[in-house]
Amino acid sequence: MTEQVTPSGMEDFFDKYSKGMSIVIEGAQAETGQTPKEVVWTKNKASLYHYQTEAEKKHPVPILIVYALINRPYVLDLMPGNSLVEYLCGEGFDVYMLDWGVPGDEDADMSFEDYVLDYIPRAIRKVLRNSGQEKLTLLGYCMGGTMSAMYASLYPDKLENLVLLTAPVDFDKEEIGLYKLFTDEKFLDVGVMTDAFGNIPGEMVDTGNRMLKPITNYIGTYVSMWERIFDDKPMETFLAMNKWVNDGPPFPGEAFKQWIRDFYQQNKLVKGEMKLRGKTTDLSKIEIPFLSIAGKKDHICTLPQAEAVMDLISSKDKEFFVLDAGHVGLLTGRGAKKGLWPKVSGWLETRSGV
Repeated sequence: MTEQVTPSGMEDFFDKYSKGMSIVIEGAQAETGQTPKEVVWTKNKASLYHYQTEAEKKHPVPILIVYALINRPYVLDLMPGNSLVEYLCGEGFDVYMLDWGVPGDEDADMSFEDYVLDYIPRAIRKVLRNSGQEKLTLLGYCMGGTMSAMYASLYPDKLENLVLLTAPVDFDKEEIGLYKLFTDEKFLDVGVMTDAFGNIPGEMVDTGNRMLKPITNYIGTYVSMWERIFDDKPMETFLAMNKWVNDGPPFPGEAFKQWIRDFYQQNKLVKGEMKLRGKTTDLSKIEIPFLSIAGKKDHICTLPQAEAVMDLISSKDKEFFVLDAGHVGLLTGRGAKKGLWPKVSGWLETRSGV
């Protein structure tokens, strides 16, 4: 016998349908980046945040988080209870974050020289002055990790530890998947792109990343959304992640050109040929305590891309830690709470002063 749909059942269906369509059409979002913070330094569009919590500071050595030039850094402080920043603060660490902001058309000439040689050093000086410490932990996520490694190879004297999260280092591995094809100079002329756009639109960068797994990223996202709605599951985390995924700032043109040519097409960092204003970024100069974390399911930064750094640095105290997660899933959710967060905290606890 066919189950009869009651008026109340129909009303419930249309309420949920309306809720889903408001997300699809209107872009319903959640509030993100709620851990209290103050801006302690700015340069152009960049801001340095110092997180203000009531938790006791147990570890003298501060942490400076350096984010990528793609998407926005609040994925590291997604929402209360689902935030690496909040967790580290709660564990007694003094946490800062460098947010690159949203570049304008006038920033199309911004390059890795600017970010690694100007912005990061000044942010570090401000953190050390503000904290009263002589050294800090540099923690870089994704491309921010690649930039952090370059900085550490040039100016290690202010660093106590270096932590990289899903940070690509070797760009000449077949295992990097479709990125190898997407960025091949036979198919991608970055000069034409930057001449046409100046800064590369965030939507274009996002489309390229989504095309690595088009079914999952274009269809699977909405399947998950509708399942959560009709199963009456909480939507806050989905809305926060949906906001973040669709919140990509422009990629400064000159830096984008370098990222594709110098890293993906020519693999200069691994070859020891990457120069910033004449300074060679030799990763063998890194001798400080080092932790690199990567995800088995990461298709943005594959395991071989991240693991290659272990043979390039000279640190005696070094560890490569692998989680069964993807590029973003590694940071947030139940898996992150049990895997990434306690790993980072536990590793730093014994290396961040008494």
